[in-house]
Amino acid sequence: MQSIEKQIEKSIKSKPKGSLVLPDDYLSFGSSDAVRKALDRLQDKKVLLRMAQGIYVRPKISKLIGPLVPSAEEVAEAIAKRDKIRTVPTGSYALNALGLSTQVPMNIVLLTDGSPREIKIGKRKIKFKKTTPKNLMAKGIISRLVIQALKEIGNGKVTEAEEKKILDLLTKENERDLKHDIALSPVWIQKIMKKALCNGKN
Repeated sequence: MQSIEKQIEKSIKSKPKGSLVLPDDYLSFGSSDAVRKALDRLQDKKVLLRMAQGIYVRPKISKLIGPLVPSAEEVAEAIAKRDKIRTVPTGSYALNALGLSTQVPMNIVLLTDGSPREIKIGKRKIKFKKTTPKNLMAKGIISRLVIQALKEIGNGKVTEAEEKKILDLLTKENERDLKHDIALSPVWIQKIMKKALCNGKN
């Protein structure tokens, strides 16, 4: 019978290069301690690169710049999936995700119902900030980003161009989810988001 390390190595090599690898993916192969040791040995053999505590990647090697690793955004998603937590992008990260800002934030701030913590990925940081359940109740992928982006811009500071872009994006949102999320927003954000419901009917 193959060792746990060999089984894990075979599985990792069947994944596309650049795939994230989490210890939880391999708990069917052995105890968490045995899996962790096997992943550490595979890291020594350069089969894996360690991105952060308990997060590895099957490296993609570029002839020009060496190993290409997943973005901090992809790592944040993998952590949320691994820890089964809900997250909502906030601040400048929400603005960037919606295309309202071209600046890639150095720090990704996510509101979460999980434990607060900070993870360093290269020069960037992922910060999980504990929040109230109400802030995580939004259902729509676009509308929850819009709520956080508008909070970041601030009441009375939204430009016409920003509002137009937001309303264009919201017309792609599921109407039921949008109505649900509007009800969760501060009143000044509700006024902006409700325009998308009228636009959608035009």
